[in-house]
Amino acid sequence: MKRNMFSVKNRWTMVIGLSFIICHLSFSEAQAQPRQRRTQTQAQQQQGQQQSTQQGGMTQRMRIMYPTTAVMPEDVVWRRDIYREIDLTQEENAGLYDPVEPQGKRLNLFTYVFKLALNGYIPIYEYNLDGTEVLEPQAKVEMKTLLDNYHILYEEQQGKLRVDNSDIPSREVKTIFLKESAYYDQANTTFHIKPVAFCPVMVREDDFGGESAKYPLFWVKYSDVEPYLSRQSVKTSDVNDAALMTMDDFFTRNKYKGKIYMTANRLGRTLAQVADGDTAKLSAEQRRIEAELEAFRQHIFGDPQRRDSLDSIAAADPKAAKAAKVRQPREKKERASRRERSSASSGGSQPARVSVRRERH
Repeated sequence: MKRNMFSVKNRWTMVIGLSFIICHLSFSEAQAQPRQRRTQTQAQQQQGQQQSTQQGGMTQRMRIMYPTTAVMPEDVVWRRDIYREIDLTQEENAGLYDPVEPQGKRLNLFTYVFKLALNGYIPIYEYNLDGTEVLEPQAKVEMKTLLDNYHILYEEQQGKLRVDNSDIPSREVKTIFLKESAYYDQANTTFHIKPVAFCPVMVREDDFGGESAKYPLFWVKYSDVEPYLSRQSVKTSDVNDAALMTMDDFFTRNKYKGKIYMTANRLGRTLAQVADGDTAKLSAEQRRIEAELEAFRQHIFGDPQRRDSLDSIAAADPKAAKAAKVRQPREKKERASRRERSSASSGGSQPARVSVRRERH
């Protein structure tokens, strides 16, 4: 009897011990799995951030810190793509050219973009001979290829390219080609002119005293560089050094000034080709396009100066406008004469009726 009780007791002890061991192992495994999963997730996030940086992208944290403007909708009802040549040596655009050599943290537009591309933060795209851009992965340009093609001195250390500030051809980049889209957003009934891409143009003098030659270097997608431009300032005044504006504001608020050299068209022709070498015709064509843009912007919500239907006729037909101006005083006299005759026929017992016409504003 005692032997049976002893064996039963030993049996229960073994069962309890095995249960404790199994529970301990299960708890340890349950603790280890989340920790291992967290480690893998962190490793994947770090790898994704590194790949994003290498590919010229920005981390999510940087995008939150430096938000950009809204993207142009794809379903807009009206849009016109325009290419401008912006002379950086003009007073209106000089803030993008100054300083020609870095001064501490102050960099001009080309130096800033050049350093971003050199360090792999933004991609650059090739310039096509027809002046258009292809902002797709197949059109990307390697920075080393660009440096070799334009004889820019550099050093390569452990797979990284390095260019001294004095070797960056910032002084020679005196022009940029800018593509902008003017569009009407029907979702919120607003008109915008948004930069799409720009291309730095290097101007090099001829060694034999001839005309200087222009070398378009590469295209930069504005949405790629926009978050970085919001961190760099430009001067907007020659008499007040405290008058500053971010490069992003300078572009998005359309503070630049440049001449139109091409618009998106089905034949792919530039204005110089349309003008056929005639300078006067080229200037007239540029003024015509500028006037069309301004007219669309001014009249997109209706002409504030129009007060009746005669104005719409006048806008369509100048002869009708002239006739309407002559007819209006005569019609007023006739209406006044009819009121006088009506008053006289009533024997003056009733006061003349006065009509009030509410003008539309």
